[in-house]
This record gives sequence, structure tokens and C-alpha cells, in this order.
Amino acid sequence: MADARASIWADMPEVSRFFGIVIRMYFDDHQPPHFHAFYGENEAQVGIDPINVLNGSLPNRAASMVFEWAALHQRDLMRNWDRLHSDQMVERIEPLH
Repeated sequence: MADARASIWADMPEVSRFFGIVIRMYFDDHQPPHFHAFYGENEAQVGIDPINVLNGSLPNRAASMVFEWAALHQRDLMRNWDRLHSDQMVERIEPLH
């Protein structure tokens, strides 16, 4: 199981990490532009524009922090989406403070 998860993480670079929430994006992922937010055993796919949950769920407090962070960094997220669709690595985005 650990080897399978490590393989998945290699294809899904970490963009940011804050308050126990990990933000990742897949290389060449499906439309619409989105990122994946992980908190404990919870995962949500979150659209970038508009910022909304596409799939999955997070606890309310974690979801609120993810939405706040995404609103602050929406342009950075779109740049990373474009980078990943051009086979380039993501740039780290400042965490929520």
C-alpha cells in the first residue's frame, strides 16, 4: 500500500501545506482546472474558477480554509494548472497563515 501511494504522489506534486491540509495537483489532469485537497482521510477536488467542490468532501473548517487559500492564490493555481499541462513542475504556493 505504501509503495502504491508513493507512486501516486510522484504523479501528484504537492503545491502547498497548511494546518494539516495538503494541496496537490496531477500532471495532465482532466478538465475543469482543479486541485486536490487532503485532510486526514478526507479528499476533495476543488475547482479553481469558480472555486467550488467538484468531488469529495472535507470537514467544514478545513473546507473554509481551503476556499480562503484558493481565493488568495487563484492566479497562482491557474498558472500551476497550465504548467502541469505543459509537462512542467508546479511552483510552491505560500500556505495560509
